[in-house]
Amino acid sequence: MSNVVSIGTKPAEGMSAAQPQPAAPQAPASQGLGVTPKAIARIRSAMAKEGISPTEGGLRLGVTGGGCSGLSYAIKFDTQPRERDRIYDFDGVRVFVDPKSFLYLHGMTLDYEETLMRQGFNFINPNSTRSCGCGSSFSS
Repeated sequence: MSNVVSIGTKPAEGMSAAQPQPAAPQAPASQGLGVTPKAIARIRSAMAKEGISPTEGGLRLGVTGGGCSGLSYAIKFDTQPRERDRIYDFDGVRVFVDPKSFLYLHGMTLDYEETLMRQGFNFINPNSTRSCGCGSSFSS
């Protein structure tokens, strides 16, 4: 059973056919969350494009109820952290996780891949016991 869930889009025209290379997470497992260097670079460029300040805002990772398997990943930009958020810093990129979502995301690594078939973020989550065919839903 795979514990990798991908959220992405179709590749843009002219994208390279590079094979995905496994990348080590930027944070140690003791920190609770990891982000690969590829994901950090993609988050940084997307934040710049969206006009999100890296000193104030960041990427919000979360879990919501629903989807084929019971839970779905949520990923969006936020202009500032909320009061009870866990705030992670990965080479100048801030990631916010609310306490409830942290229960499901603890130990997870966020990766980014670009291939001919797809491009997008991958949630490599050891807490996921089952995922569905749509690629954005899981259960634990």
